[in-house]
Amino acid sequence: MQQLEAAAADGHRWGLEAVIPESPTARLLWLPALGTAERHYLPLAQALAARGVAVFLHEWRGHGSSNLRAGRECSWGYRELLELDLPGSEAVMASTLGAGMTRIMGGHSLGGQLACCRVALHPAAAAQVWLVGSGAPWWRVFPAPVRWWLLIAYRVLPWLARINGKLPGRRIGFGGREARGLITDWARTAMSGLYAAEGMAADLEGALSCASPAIRGVVLADDWYAPESSLNFLLGKMPQANILVTTLDDAALGIAADHFKWMKRPDAVAAALLG
Repeated sequence: MQQLEAAAADGHRWGLEAVIPESPTARLLWLPALGTAERHYLPLAQALAARGVAVFLHEWRGHGSSNLRAGRECSWGYRELLELDLPGSEAVMASTLGAGMTRIMGGHSLGGQLACCRVALHPAAAAQVWLVGSGAPWWRVFPAPVRWWLLIAYRVLPWLARINGKLPGRRIGFGGREARGLITDWARTAMSGLYAAEGMAADLEGALSCASPAIRGVVLADDWYAPESSLNFLLGKMPQANILVTTLDDAALGIAADHFKWMKRPDAVAAALLG
């Protein structure tokens, strides 16, 4: 395991944890879920490294090793994550391992969504996309009664972020200390079903429609945050992609097949992604 440092053009700095096998056959940049520090994915990184994949764990702006924290004077959204931070982590990967091996970008929940957006905008970033417990948050694709609770949450959370200067995620039990711009971008997709970012000129929906990566997705059978319907909606935005999806239940995982518990025993997920 290596501790690496990355930087963005606007002065943001963060750490990358890398788990690199002796003779890697592929390299993966892994993007966490909303409000989740990268260190929680070390078991997944170790499971994949044991199978020959060099794994670099990206840290989201505002969490863990990041030198920024969201507040009234400090906010950001998808634009900063996609155009500033991910290129910084990609540069560290390239300088550490060089070229010549399969490039993969993957993520959990929001991380999977932004992996799709990044690869759609910059196909050279990765030839494959790996998704675990991920899917578009559009309220209409969730089953009732969950969709009605989500519709309320999607209206309330941006308001909370605005009046507090940030989303107090730890207090309310959703996410972490999140930037109000990030929550605004996320809620826009949740309400409209469309990907867009404040201050970003690129057409995310158009880029997704033209993207053609190989995608491997894992659905967790009891994951109400990202049910199969939400993943299917996200994948439907990329009709040119080569897609393979696996559903894992409690028996396959050896632990509850929900949005977060799989992270403690990720061997079955690692095998499905590589299968």
